[in-house]
Amino acid sequence: MEQAGLVLEGGGMRGVYTAGVLDYFMERELTFSHCYGVSAGACLLASYMSGQKGRALKVSLDYLQDKNYCSAYSLVRTGDLFGVEMCYNRIPNELCPYDYEAFNKYPGKGYAVVTNIETGRPEYIQLVDMHTDIQVIRASASLPLVSRNVEINGKLYLDGGMADSIPIRRARKDGNEKNVVILTRPIGYRKKPSSSANLKLMQLRYKKYPKVVEDMEKRYLRYNKTLKLVEKEEEEGKAFVFRPEKLITIDRIEKDKNKLKVLYLQGYHDAAMNFDTMLDFLHKA
Repeated sequence: MEQAGLVLEGGGMRGVYTAGVLDYFMERELTFSHCYGVSAGACLLASYMSGQKGRALKVSLDYLQDKNYCSAYSLVRTGDLFGVEMCYNRIPNELCPYDYEAFNKYPGKGYAVVTNIETGRPEYIQLVDMHTDIQVIRASASLPLVSRNVEINGKLYLDGGMADSIPIRRARKDGNEKNVVILTRPIGYRKKPSSSANLKLMQLRYKKYPKVVEDMEKRYLRYNKTLKLVEKEEEEGKAFVFRPEKLITIDRIEKDKNKLKVLYLQGYHDAAMNFDTMLDFLHKA
C-alpha cells in the first residue's frame, strides 16, 4: 500500500475516465492509505475499494436506458434524477452485486465528501460499513435541484462538489505529502459562474438554506482556485495528476455508450502509460 492520497473529482458520467484509471490500478494491485471521492468520484471509489475491476464501467453503461436509473421519469416520480432504489439498492444488492466483504479488507481509509446544506461546509465522512455508508455515497452524489436532501445522523446533505470538488487540501491536512489526483476535465479547463437562471432556482428551492446557495454562487471561484493549487503541487512534485485529453465532449448525463467507452479506454491507457512514472513519483524521497 502506498502511503499517499488518492483524490477523485466528480463530474457525472465523465467519471468513466476515472473508472479506466482505477481499473488499471486494480490490475496492478495498487492501493493508497487515504482515498477521497467526491460525487461520482465517491461512487467510483466504492468499487475501487472493493477491488471490483470493471464494475464501475458496467454500472455506468448497462442501465443508461432504464428509466429507473437516470431519467426525467425518475425525477418526477421520486424527486431524484438518479433513482435511489435502483442505484443504491437494486444495483449493489441484486443486479451488479457489491463485494461488501472485500471492501472491509481494503488496507487504507476511504472518505466521501458531502456538503452540509445548513452550514454550506464540506464534511469528509469515512466509509466504514458500506451496508450503511452507501447513504454517504448517495449524499455525495446527490446533485442540487434534481435530488432530495439526504439525512445522515440528523443532518442534511447534498453533492460534495458544491463545497469541495477536489479535496486535495483535506488530503494534505491528513498528512499525505504526496497525492495522486484524477480529474475529469482536460488541462486548461476553468469553471464558469452558474447562470442567473440556475441561481434563481437554487434560491427558490433552498431558501431555508442560504449557505448552500452561497456555495453555488462561489463554486466556480473555489473550484478554479483549487485547480491552480493542484497545478502548483504538480509542478512542485507533490501531486501526480491524471486528466483526460480534450478529444470528445461528454455531458454530465451522457447517454452515448460509444463516447463513454472511448473515455474509459483513454483513462485506462493513461494509467498504463504513466504507471511507472507515477510509482517513481510516489517512491521518490
